[in-house]
Amino acid sequence: QVQLVESGGGLVQAGGSLRLSCTASGRTFSSYSMGWYRQAPGKEREFVARISGGGGGTYVADSVKGRFTISRDNVKNMVYLQMNSLKPDDTAVYYCNQGPVWGQGTQVTVSS
Repeated sequence: QVQLVESGGGLVQAGGSLRLSCTASGRTFSSYSMGWYRQAPGKEREFVARISGGGGGTYVADSVKGRFTISRDNVKNMVYLQMNSLKPDDTAVYYCNQGPVWGQGTQVTVSS
């Protein structure tokens, strides 16, 4: 059973940057695409970014395009979300995803 653990969230001022990390265990990591989602208070969980198993294909939501970058390290079994030019609207709990499996989430708060 795969397990996902996120880290790297925190409080940052608007315009700042954070890098989220997700460590995966329990499966052949490089065989699976990985994704990041987020859920703001009172809103549904929404897609942020996804990366293919080999890392050659990346997809990001229009709302974060040009600001967020997803990457992975298949040696370390980790996936990252580099978030730049953060806005208050980016405030949410960010979740790592692999198929039906979700991490516990990490809080990102962007102050204005």
